Amino acid sequence: MKIVELDQGFSLYLQDKLILCHTVEQPALYIGYGEESIDMYRGNYKIEDYLIERLPLTYASVEENSIKFKLHGADEQSLIVMKVREENERLLIDFIQKNKKINRLWLRFFAEKDEKVYGCGEQMSYFNLRGRHFPLWTSEPGVGRDKTTYTTWLADTRDRAGGDYYTTNYPEPTFISTRKYWCHVESTAYADFDFRHPDFHELQTWDIPQTVIVESASSYIELTKKLTEYIGRLPELPSWIRDGVMLGVQGGTEKVLGYLEDAKQAGIQVSGLWCQDWVGINRTSFGKRLRWNWEWNPDRYPDLDKVIFELKEKGIRFMGYLTSFVVNDGSLYAEAKERNYLAKTNDGEDYDVDFGEFDCGIVDLTNPEAFGWYKEVIKKNLIDFGLDGWMADFGEYLPTDCCLYNGVDAKIMHNAWPVLWAQCNYEAVKEAGKLGEIFYFMRAGGYSSQKYCTALWAGDQSVDFSLHDGLASVIPGALSSGIIGNPYHHSDIGGYTSLHGNIRTKELFQRWAEMSVFTSFMRTHEGNRPEQNFQYYHDDETMKHLAKMVEIHIALKPYIERLIKEASNQGLPMQRPLFMHYENDPKTYDIAYQYLFGSEVLVAPIYEQNKNTWSVYLPEDEWVHFWTGHLYKGGEHTIPAPIGYPPVFYRKQSAYEKLFNQVANLNRY
Repeated sequence: MKIVELDQGFSLYLQDKLILCHTVEQPALYIGYGEESIDMYRGNYKIEDYLIERLPLTYASVEENSIKFKLHGADEQSLIVMKVREENERLLIDFIQKNKKINRLWLRFFAEKDEKVYGCGEQMSYFNLRGRHFPLWTSEPGVGRDKTTYTTWLADTRDRAGGDYYTTNYPEPTFISTRKYWCHVESTAYADFDFRHPDFHELQTWDIPQTVIVESASSYIELTKKLTEYIGRLPELPSWIRDGVMLGVQGGTEKVLGYLEDAKQAGIQVSGLWCQDWVGINRTSFGKRLRWNWEWNPDRYPDLDKVIFELKEKGIRFMGYLTSFVVNDGSLYAEAKERNYLAKTNDGEDYDVDFGEFDCGIVDLTNPEAFGWYKEVIKKNLIDFGLDGWMADFGEYLPTDCCLYNGVDAKIMHNAWPVLWAQCNYEAVKEAGKLGEIFYFMRAGGYSSQKYCTALWAGDQSVDFSLHDGLASVIPGALSSGIIGNPYHHSDIGGYTSLHGNIRTKELFQRWAEMSVFTSFMRTHEGNRPEQNFQYYHDDETMKHLAKMVEIHIALKPYIERLIKEASNQGLPMQRPLFMHYENDPKTYDIAYQYLFGSEVLVAPIYEQNKNTWSVYLPEDEWVHFWTGHLYKGGEHTIPAPIGYPPVFYRKQSAYEKLFNQVANLNRY
């Protein structure tokens, strides 16, 4: 770390990289005061800021490692003091607020014109963030997520739920730069990271952040290792999920066992049944919803308490569903209310949240006793009952006008809530001695999800080929979250949201299944309107297709296990951007819809309909096409890609060449 004093300014370096440059003409720090309004409707947020004042702190004086910022001259009182220190080769910038009225801060990082930026949580529309700004606020991503489309317009006008390119369940004020540093802003307030200016990145927060952390490395592999060493890493995924597909089916004990038997008859190898309706159902205008009282519903699933262990003896695990909210006519709500464990309104009443034609209370996880109680609910009602995992959903729904036990403004706790929810699940599983055996997956997240959320799933994609909300959106989502330390990513095979005319087709399901082979694990979902949409069990050809894709995934198990160990030990994502291993190839830095599965396999999913060939970019190397064995050099290639044969390649010099050739023999054409 080095500070170079300038005339009424300074330059701050980390390992010879210029991080901040402040002069009177181009200040690095702005402060202000604003009054925001935040309106939530079923997880969608309308956020407006009335900015009263924004001021550049033009005058900066350096005293050793302390920098005092003032509006004008040396005789004025400091408004912000920035203390700079170095720990374990990391640059830490601490902020001390001298005027309590300030509630807006803009920090400008030095940038180069050709620099690229990635991360900021899970971004579903764009992988390279340069040229855009990204509001960071956990929410429903919205339906469509592209304001130019008819679907998004309908979702906006009818449901207040259209979304935009930046709306995401998992925002995080952490990014990686092609100048080979990572940066994290220690704040859970609303933030907006603006990467549109050629000379600087402007990082806005609606509070004064505690610390900004920066660390540099010589490669992107090393950068991700260092970031995850700082944040934390996850245990290995359970081995059983690599033994087949997790079937997302529902309808009661007899019905799901029927689905299982039909799958077996079709040759589909099954690792588990994921039955979200194990708690019962609640029908709304949106579709089939769940009974949010987190315990086994024996009316819908008779004998499940026995069947669940019989299945386990046969190698089939059973998974369920859970949120941090409890329906207001259920037994858990009554118990939480009696114990005073629910979040409150400003009037001291229990705060009930509208989840779409049913209301739920918020288990106040900031209350240590409520946190502990809910861990016991998870242990007793899920783990002891026999579940081997669950979807831990709805981390993004904390209302900003509720009152919490810890006294922190809900506007500050909102982005922290998904991580607190993940921590509750993590500690319950750990205290039960089941880490690495039981796991849960989440769509919502934030800083520290990297060590608490045992797997991510991409959320509620539309059941279509739309770029911003369909099959394609899963790929930048995996890459952006993975590069900042979330190694395990997957999605609902076939998508979830069927709304305003979006109906899942057979082709979409098959293409989605092909992509899912080359992810952390495979899981189907019937979607929000099962009866209206195509299901794998509707069609013998699709059953055979799914059986083949699952067979390939299982055959890759030795390689996938290596990737899982790299994830747990080094923090490396299973799905990686091409530049992570091909740094000297400038074209790889803007590729958002291909990925490396580990270092040895390149995947280019088909994300458009009616395609039998596909254009693929290969970095300079020798690549073997999985399904034909043809050898390709680096560059652009048009690859045959009929259904069942997605464009996938492996490195000819790979230590796994023999395995890959064996896998390919399962699906030659």
